[in-house]
Amino acid sequence: MLLVGLGAVSTTTIAGVLAIRKGLAEPIGSLTQMGTIRLGKRTEGRTPKITDVVPLAGLDDLVFGGWDIFEDDCYAAARTAGVIEPSLLQKVRPDLEKIRPWPAVFDQRYVKRLDGPNVKKGRNKKDLAEQVISDIRTFKSDHKLDRLVMVWCGSTEVFMTESPAHATIEGLERALEDNEPSIPSSMVYAYAAIREGIPYANAAPNLSADIPALVALAAKTSAPLAGKDLKTGQTLIKTIIAPGLKARLLGISGWYSTNILGNRDGEVLEDPESFKTKEESKKSVLDYILQPTLYPELYENLCHMVRINYYPPRGDNKEGWDNIDLFGWLGYPMQLKINFLCRDSILAAPIVLDVALFLDLAKRAGMSGVQEWLSFYFKSPVHAPGLYPEHDLFIQLMKLKNTLRFLKGEDLITHLGREYYD
Repeated sequence: MLLVGLGAVSTTTIAGVLAIRKGLAEPIGSLTQMGTIRLGKRTEGRTPKITDVVPLAGLDDLVFGGWDIFEDDCYAAARTAGVIEPSLLQKVRPDLEKIRPWPAVFDQRYVKRLDGPNVKKGRNKKDLAEQVISDIRTFKSDHKLDRLVMVWCGSTEVFMTESPAHATIEGLERALEDNEPSIPSSMVYAYAAIREGIPYANAAPNLSADIPALVALAAKTSAPLAGKDLKTGQTLIKTIIAPGLKARLLGISGWYSTNILGNRDGEVLEDPESFKTKEESKKSVLDYILQPTLYPELYENLCHMVRINYYPPRGDNKEGWDNIDLFGWLGYPMQLKINFLCRDSILAAPIVLDVALFLDLAKRAGMSGVQEWLSFYFKSPVHAPGLYPEHDLFIQLMKLKNTLRFLKGEDLITHLGREYYD
């Protein structure tokens, strides 16, 4: 597993895998490690673990490497992040200390609130991409690895939209050589991974692999893609609650969301341009779930507001408040209030693991390009042009499990249920 950014999310993922390997903890929150899947009819009683159905890589098979703008090894970085208890970290300390970051591709224009000394130098962005590819090949050779997966776990970059440089592979490579500002750091990593045929996932809301040039390159190199922006705290709750309200055709006049968090992600999001990237990711969820064009009397006038505030005393312990103004039968008003005190990286780590293992499975199954069946894990799922993204968590889970059934030649589950009564 190649992780870009060895901060709170990556070190929590790595330390967690090491602890689980040693029997010190359980992989709670991980579908690949604890999830089951129904096969066949309900009357058959076949509900094996997912790991017994599809050939996922085992935790003992994982080797970790990555890049960061700070020089701290993974133990020191995990201590700084302050997510995992020191007593548990101490038990995996030797293995964490062996993982030291390679110099990162970084340009402060794209993440204005951060800076660090462990940064690559090069003639242009194409040269930097070649250096990343060299790191990848050296890592693979040194550890005698069969396969690789890359996950961007770096900070949220400034808001960007597609430009002409993103349209074709040739145009993208020219832009890399010309150091065009339309190519952020995350896109350099995405290009390097995809050119090597390595599965790539974007855990942040940045414009990264979700451009025509890199989707085309992924088809050429047989690289599976997934992203973007991990669905962890407040948005996870939205994709659970909103489908239920819509299913009962309850109207929503307002949904106000605010967050406080004190980790590096919160600091980065203090910059308005980075916040804009995150805001777009978080706000699009309700539009697609509620489908206001189909239900104008219920959702057309929805006022949806999102706020994120950097509050250092909380560290990685994020708190999200949601106030939902509802209306029901005869237009009578109601309210729903949610206060979710969560741990950002604790929710993100099992997702990073699952996405990496499922992308590796996709690569071995010959599934290249956008893997929409992994939308379950993301706030802004990457999807084919002309399609709207599916945000309903329960539909997403059905898509994921049906894909696994398809890979194993099992019947897809439709939940029609008539076969039990006809």
